[in-house]
Amino acid sequence: MGTAGVGVDQIIAIAKDRADKAKVFESVQIQDGGLVCKALGSAEEAHYRLTPRDGSLIVSLDMADRWQSESIESTLMHTGDKLEELLDEELAELGYEGDMPNYRHFRSDALLFVFESTVPIGGLDTDDAGERAAQFLLGYEACFRQLGDMDADGDED
Repeated sequence: MGTAGVGVDQIIAIAKDRADKAKVFESVQIQDGGLVCKALGSAEEAHYRLTPRDGSLIVSLDMADRWQSESIESTLMHTGDKLEELLDEELAELGYEGDMPNYRHFRSDALLFVFESTVPIGGLDTDDAGERAAQFLLGYEACFRQLGDMDADGDED
């Protein structure tokens, strides 16, 4: 699961290149050794991130606005969809063939509402790990864009 033996900076650079080319983020930047992508069209400011942490690579969506986080939870509750299954579907469309990802949802020490998953890159070389990281980043974006008010620009209301 960990990042031992692979170049984390290279993994982040590969994922950044894919994120730039996808054109689904308002901005894409490398900051503090991780990748920060501002959500495009979100009702409130939100960021998708790839962050090295304790030998693992974490993909996440974070936002400061409680209402924004609750809008995602509310959509899931009303549709009966499971976030893991939605994410798994998006990852499959991006070519991922591994196990269904788990996610965690919490409020961080920085008072951000966070959804996050560990990117399974253990045993992969740097190029494959970069591709896997990009799949998870783009999968998160595709999954969450359709939930709550993450695509306020595309709302029909």
